[in-house]
Amino acid sequence: MKKLLLAAITAFTFTACVKVEFNETTGGSGSGDTTAIPTTLSGRIDRSLSLPRGKYTLTGFVYVGKGATLEFAAGSIIVADGSVKTALIIEQGAKLVADGKADAPIVFTSNKAANTRTNMDWGGISICGYAPTNRPLVPAPITEGGSNRPYGGTDAGDNSGILRYVRIEFAGITAENNSELNGLTLYGVGAGTIIENVQTSFCGDDGFEFFGGTVNCKNLISYASGDDDFDFDFGYNGQIQYAVSLRDKFHDDDDANQIECDNDASATTALPYTRPVLSNFTLIGVFDTTGLPSNARHRFGNRWRRATRFEFRNSIILGSWGNAMALDGDATINGFLNNESIFRNNLVFSYNRFSGSAQTAFISTNQTLLSNATLLSTLTNTTNANTVLADQNAAMLTAPFNFTAPNFVPTTGSPALTGASYGGLSAFFSTGAFRGAFGTTNWMQGWTSFTPQTNVY
Repeated sequence: MKKLLLAAITAFTFTACVKVEFNETTGGSGSGDTTAIPTTLSGRIDRSLSLPRGKYTLTGFVYVGKGATLEFAAGSIIVADGSVKTALIIEQGAKLVADGKADAPIVFTSNKAANTRTNMDWGGISICGYAPTNRPLVPAPITEGGSNRPYGGTDAGDNSGILRYVRIEFAGITAENNSELNGLTLYGVGAGTIIENVQTSFCGDDGFEFFGGTVNCKNLISYASGDDDFDFDFGYNGQIQYAVSLRDKFHDDDDANQIECDNDASATTALPYTRPVLSNFTLIGVFDTTGLPSNARHRFGNRWRRATRFEFRNSIILGSWGNAMALDGDATINGFLNNESIFRNNLVFSYNRFSGSAQTAFISTNQTLLSNATLLSTLTNTTNANTVLADQNAAMLTAPFNFTAPNFVPTTGSPALTGASYGGLSAFFSTGAFRGAFGTTNWMQGWTSFTPQTNVY
């Protein structure tokens, strides 16, 4: 296969500092036409690049610069070079357009062969926008994991591109001490960005992490993440509807929660408060219910801490090893007592393995400020209408603990088919009677994969 010189290429433009390999392809029968397409990307991309359906390789930290759009066509496979620390970083003012289809998802995965892939093979995707955070504007905060790029600003409508029908697999490396790369990390990303139908799988750290920003999302799946499934920090004020987590026995060296939410690392009252508005989540704990994992790192269904505020509604928390919901820290508890946080119309069951004698679905870290008994009575009153289930089967979902072929659709007679309430929520949220991420339609079908280790790409 002949190599073509960069100077001869007119179909795509990018800076010379991008390492690109070109394959010659032939046009129509007898035409003799050729079109050059890059197959390997590294370094910087500072001009827009639109790639047709194909297989591409990322090697090292690949940066997309301000004013550039990197676009992958539906059905494309992008593999990450596992021999070096590899990640895709979209800088402020740049865009990533990965607009797949239900029958042609775009897959970002490890370049290793089937049955040899594992979490932390690469660093995932980081996107930096201009939306508000609760960090100072000057100097701007910078991204984690060694990429060291600025993010945040004043543009709540920031548009950093499209991720739709996308899978991100085997990502989430610890690039520096206490500074990790996740499956998908959104830094100050705004509401003009489209994030829909995205699955992260076998991430070494978080499946999804939001550092500030206002981006809204639908149909997210965090599968087998080593740390948190959904992590919110630094003033995130977006909305998410229909999201799933399914835990694996694997975990990293930090407490692993299905949702972890902080205002900031120091529990300050920096504004805007981190306050995600979340509805229709299905959070499924460790699938092996025969005994404890190797240690107690698998923790809470929801962990609201460090002065955060939140709204969590119409959801299912099923089978977390620790409590279903924890209010952690006085500032967080006071926000809840002041009605700045809402936990309403949810179905919960947790194993409560780490609570000692306090076997309760809900826990407060300050029993003087808010006792567990008062928290339970408050959350199960007629206003909040949360239900504590008897066991992991009482939600009556089809196959929630089937790790390689899960089905979270409620069966006939399930309490999840009714009981939702959307009063006070914005028009972003689709309304219906069911609680959790699924009614009678399984929107995971066609584009997801729960056996990525064995897939041949």
